[in-house]
Amino acid sequence: MATGVILMALGTAGTASADSRDNGCEKLPGYASLKAALIAARSASNGGFNLDMWGAIVNRDGIVCAVAFTGSERGSQWPGSRVIAAQKANTANAFSLPGLALSSANLWAPVQPGGSLYGLQASNPVDTATSYKGPSRDYGTGFDPLIGNKIGGINVFGGGLALYNRQHELVGGLGVSGDTSCADHNIAWRTRNNLHLDYVPAGVSGDAARPDNINYQGIAATDTLANDFSHPICKIAGDDKVSAISANLPPIPEPTRSEKAGQSQKVGRASDQEILQTVKNRLP
Repeated sequence: MATGVILMALGTAGTASADSRDNGCEKLPGYASLKAALIAARSASNGGFNLDMWGAIVNRDGIVCAVAFTGSERGSQWPGSRVIAAQKANTANAFSLPGLALSSANLWAPVQPGGSLYGLQASNPVDTATSYKGPSRDYGTGFDPLIGNKIGGINVFGGGLALYNRQHELVGGLGVSGDTSCADHNIAWRTRNNLHLDYVPAGVSGDAARPDNINYQGIAATDTLANDFSHPICKIAGDDKVSAISANLPPIPEPTRSEKAGQSQKVGRASDQEILQTVKNRLP
């Protein structure tokens, strides 16, 4: 079932849509690639309620480049999560740098009362006129009215990740929403990995193989950077089904010898065909 949906999604890659390269999105995947990567990521065990998801991509200027969902239609996942996904993408992009990535999950602890970033979540409001304009039938399609617009917003729980291409260039952000915030993070991580946009330089997790991973309170050691940028465990009926999954998410790519020497000939963005092959290989 998932394989068929992915093939259909990528079969539309060459068709016209609002996510054309006219919006400054030429360095990022479009609708079809995002949908395929998101469906494959949602199909894995992610420690949540196994719900359908929304995903969104913004470029470095915060302009929405693509929006997609995993279910059979837009009502198959929480309608409110469409804007939250875009908000998470904006957050990760807005607070990551070429040399340091912060996931939206990393911001949970420092924005709490008394924290070093308290009040951050109110600093860049969502543009509500952009969020809800246009016909609802276009939401989550290649013609989503968010595309080409700045959504704004700051979200401080799991599901937002910065995007770094093979040339280690920060090109935007990815947001995922629709389940627990911890499962959202895991799905976003796998989606980014499927898109080959996880060449992350550094972060605050303390894990060099997963620099901007979620740091769980009660697991991260006290008096560490990871604890300063930590996030609650999303337990279900008191049971932690998620932290072990997060700890074993795919590591960021090892740089090749040519990349270390600055001689890599690979383009920054993976092709739709490469993404298709990746997600087909990773479907359970």
